Amino acid sequence: MFALVGHRLIDAFLYFCNDNAKLYSSTLRRLHPGLPADRKNGPKILITEQQLSVLRETYLGRRLGPYCAWNPVSRTQVWQWCSAMGDNNSLYLEGKQVVAPPTMLQMWTFRDVHGKYAPGSTDQDTYEVLTRFNEFGFSGSVAVSYDQTYHNYLAEGDLVHSYSTISEISDLKSTRLGEGCFVTELAEYYDANDVLFGEACITYFKYRIPEKKPGKVSKIEPPKRISPVENHDSKHFWQGLRDGKLLIQQCQQCGTLRHPPQPMCEACQSLRWSTIESTGKGSIYSYTVMHYPEIPPFDYPNAIVLVDLDEGVRLVSQLRGSEPENIAIGQRVQAWIEPVQENLSLPIFEVIKA
Repeated sequence: MFALVGHRLIDAFLYFCNDNAKLYSSTLRRLHPGLPADRKNGPKILITEQQLSVLRETYLGRRLGPYCAWNPVSRTQVWQWCSAMGDNNSLYLEGKQVVAPPTMLQMWTFRDVHGKYAPGSTDQDTYEVLTRFNEFGFSGSVAVSYDQTYHNYLAEGDLVHSYSTISEISDLKSTRLGEGCFVTELAEYYDANDVLFGEACITYFKYRIPEKKPGKVSKIEPPKRISPVENHDSKHFWQGLRDGKLLIQQCQQCGTLRHPPQPMCEACQSLRWSTIESTGKGSIYSYTVMHYPEIPPFDYPNAIVLVDLDEGVRLVSQLRGSEPENIAIGQRVQAWIEPVQENLSLPIFEVIKA
């Protein structure tokens, strides 16, 4: 469930940050001349019943869609999901017909890594109503409930599309977070035969972030990376990096290489091991690019790669010097060992130029 909610919140977060509401802002100011044009420096904005009524008339019951899936249901996608979630239900993969786990409901119509919906999808903004609340000073955003309902299973080859409807906008409420309104979205999911197979209902709270009272100014230490735990099995790796070497464990009995470090050889169960030094060269096996939230001390977008080292083990680290759209599976990379903070050095990858 965390993965589902997480993706949904990431989608919503991208739109909370959207500031392309000028047309709607000017419309509101024509309807309500008392609404200030400068939200950032102007006085607090108190939403009125009339303004709430305008939002409800504009958005309640407005069904947006379709949002189409990029690919039909496949054995590969179901296997990847079950492997990631640790779901060993024999129903999904062991029969003649592949059956998709119901909890995959929302992933079928996700946007791609570039933020684009699949061909055939509407260009209407699912979260426009949430950005409109920013116009009234309700810049805080939090998801407070998320429920899924399943009606039918999806089978291999099914092609999904979905629709989104704002089903409720509450009156102004006071909470410990601040004053705001609850906004509920209903997402409906259909198969290729337009049969409803599932629904997702998520409620967001859009609230005004209370002003903090000025306090004592204290010196804030710049954020640091979390220091790794060094023990008998892993200390050689971290010390090697501090010495400018990328070391890989090797079983002294059968010669098998292994990473991450561990006490026992998986091949022969020997506890005797030594190390070899890696060249740091390899190929990108997989990667992801982090955009939000931006957590110090990292630079964003933050590309993380899983690299097949030439020696035969895999290593996870950052990739620098490449735009996200230029990263590709199979690219040759080189690790450079660099100190990133006191007593911590890391291998940072760069694409090898042809």
